[in-house]
Amino acid sequence: MWKNWKITAIIPCLNEEQGVEQVLRLMPDYVDEVIVVDNGSTDRTAEVAASFGAKVVPELVRGYGRAYKKGFSEATGDVIVTLDGDHSYPVDALSYLLSAFEHLDVDFLNASRFPVRDSKAMSLKHMFGNWVLSLVTSALFFRWVSDSQSGMWVFKRSILEKIRLESDGMAFSEEIKVEVIKNRSLKFEEIPVSYSSRLGEIKLNPWRDGFQNLLFLFRRRLGL
Repeated sequence: MWKNWKITAIIPCLNEEQGVEQVLRLMPDYVDEVIVVDNGSTDRTAEVAASFGAKVVPELVRGYGRAYKKGFSEATGDVIVTLDGDHSYPVDALSYLLSAFEHLDVDFLNASRFPVRDSKAMSLKHMFGNWVLSLVTSALFFRWVSDSQSGMWVFKRSILEKIRLESDGMAFSEEIKVEVIKNRSLKFEEIPVSYSSRLGEIKLNPWRDGFQNLLFLFRRRLGL
């Protein structure tokens, strides 16, 4: 429990046995429920996660958004925190994020990776792509978003009833932020966190995923 909130952490994983071990080893005791969504891993991800007491939920249809929607359907906490299973997001920043979430009195808090302090954590190509997508998100939806692609969030589980989440792929990360921003009854804020080099293989295809994410933003702006 954090104050009076039951906390659920959701971690989508695809072949992250190395990274998820480090993430779960550092998971603080005030996180009541840890859900690892195994998105069709062929390594020991599920076994490693279960050994740390995480609830392992299989989602055999691969996709970033697909994994998160599965995790959301299993969550029971008042507040959901998310992070990747590759140990790139700082687990030790959860208390900082939850404190800010409470202090700012928001519905959704985005952990922005920018400015990137670790030069090895993100290539210039990825930085540029993230900058373009964040700029387009901000321009289309009239709200500055410094990191539309961040995968570390804190939000009230109750907001899931008020937003429309459809993407099964990488666009899910920007979709959930856009949906919160569009809903005038919900409050969105961002604060910076550190970002580190991932453990394990890189699965993101920057050109394919970047183009699809850009297309998704314009389609959502047009209401499609």
